[in-house]
Amino acid sequence: MTDLSDLPPAWSGRRALAWPAVPLSVALALWAYAVRHTDVSRLDDYGLVSALHPAFWAGLAVLTTGFWFTVRDARRPGAWSAAYVLGLLVMERATQAVVYPTPLYAWAWKHEAVIDHLLTAGGLQTADQVGDMAVYDQWPGFFAAQAALQRLLGVDSAAMFMAWWPLASSLMLLLPLLLIYRTFTEDRRLIWTAVWLFYVANWVGQDYFSPQSVAYALHVGVLAVVLRRFGRSAVRGGRPRLAVWTVVITVMIVAIVISHQLTPGMLVVCLLALCLSRRYRDWVPVVTTVVIFLAWCLTAALPFLSAAMPDMIRSIGDVGANVETGYGATPTGTGAIATSWAARLLSGSVLLLAAVGVLRQRVLRHRARPLLLVAAAPLPMFAASSYGSEMIFRVLLFMLPGAAFFAAAALLPKVRTLAADAAAREAGGRRTTSAGGRRGLGVWVPLAALLGGTLAFVPAYSGKDRINYFPPQEVALVRQLFDQAPDGSLVVAANRNYPDAYASYWSVDHYWFLDDGRSHVDEIVESPAATLARDMAGVERPARAYFLLTQGQMANSEMNGQLDEAQLNRIQKSVAASPRFRLVAENGAGWLYVLRQSGGAER
Repeated sequence: MTDLSDLPPAWSGRRALAWPAVPLSVALALWAYAVRHTDVSRLDDYGLVSALHPAFWAGLAVLTTGFWFTVRDARRPGAWSAAYVLGLLVMERATQAVVYPTPLYAWAWKHEAVIDHLLTAGGLQTADQVGDMAVYDQWPGFFAAQAALQRLLGVDSAAMFMAWWPLASSLMLLLPLLLIYRTFTEDRRLIWTAVWLFYVANWVGQDYFSPQSVAYALHVGVLAVVLRRFGRSAVRGGRPRLAVWTVVITVMIVAIVISHQLTPGMLVVCLLALCLSRRYRDWVPVVTTVVIFLAWCLTAALPFLSAAMPDMIRSIGDVGANVETGYGATPTGTGAIATSWAARLLSGSVLLLAAVGVLRQRVLRHRARPLLLVAAAPLPMFAASSYGSEMIFRVLLFMLPGAAFFAAAALLPKVRTLAADAAAREAGGRRTTSAGGRRGLGVWVPLAALLGGTLAFVPAYSGKDRINYFPPQEVALVRQLFDQAPDGSLVVAANRNYPDAYASYWSVDHYWFLDDGRSHVDEIVESPAATLARDMAGVERPARAYFLLTQGQMANSEMNGQLDEAQLNRIQKSVAASPRFRLVAENGAGWLYVLRQSGGAER
């Protein structure tokens, strides 16, 4: 094991034990005041960043400063560091659930629709029954578990609790992270600083209500078990005990494989990387993962993979295309660009700190080499697939447990072995104390880095909330649509960024015209009502064809460089003025029109 020995405690006795409660309480009080006085009714292109009450930023600064001066004292109880980390999760993951009256993210609403379909259909569906959405039935683990949870809680919809999912999924990661870091050090400062940096740098947003959030927690859990129980020293403890842990990771691997497409591949490359270390040259975990993964791919997931395999094969090795963003994924506007740069600088800073930690901490470079291998293992996935232009974000996510550990090591003093530390204390503690007096720069510079990263998390994570938040009026408008749409109806919208966009997807068709080629989009902009009416004309009674334009669609289109506000307004006004369309409903969040059908009375 390793330890850090540097600064003596600032205070001693009861005052030293009680002092951390002061900044923690102040920070949470400021947060509570801020969320009560934050108005999200009119978000701008900076998302939640500009809407937050200034007390939030003051509270976050107080929390980070209190954490740093608490965690750097190795003799202070670790419970205080844990309390600060929990405070961080509340401030950074629960704020959106408190200030927004409806759940965020169109994808979360999509997953709620899949659960509804599973409960309605009572089983898995084939590709010819639900089209492109069949992929969710081929990886049903998360949705089946959520359907069971929904019935257990007696709620009508997962929307009742999915707003709190980011906090819940972040808490699921805490135990496996602690187990991983405690495998390589006993020093509480290094462990808890690494945990703090992990949460601060995890801005990617995969903690929302999704299969990825659970699969990622299980992925980190498998790594924790393998790192602690499958090393050389652990194997000497006996094969029967190892067999028990093999069963444990097998259960977790099965849950990963049946829930998410990408995570099993990431787990395989991480476990293969561990086999490069002599301490973890046990092939049981990686073989188990590969066998279960292949078994699922060749059975339940085969329909999807058969259709997708040609494109997957073409993308192998094309790193440039795999990391290139597609049309409609380029940040546009001052707020979107600032948010993008905040996220890049945050990730880049953590990775740079990790490189400094690897170079600076020789002891960790040797003892924590397996964790370094795990951090580097996801990089080859750039050559494997674009994953819908999201591979770069997923690689960052899976690198993070290892990167955060070495980044924390860069912020803390030199690491020494426990034996060397004991010898130094026997030689005389005065030298340690005097050295601590010369380390003022080593206290304040890391604090500034930690504070900068913690504050940067907010724009990186919440800067696109104008896209991700759907006000109650928008939810009501969309629900009015699906409450009245007969089976076989068609819903036409600019894009899929609105709540319940996939409601009744097994009985109602959808067409998002911004997914089309640019030439057809230009045709719609040129002659909106005539082109849309022609595209919607194939729907026959009793089904209807609806045109829906909402606040969420407009924000997504503008901020991602598709159609601007003027173009979208032109489309809406053209449809409103056309005799081919009839207004069904409108409110402050959007418009709903139906295409008039020839013959018979118009309903």
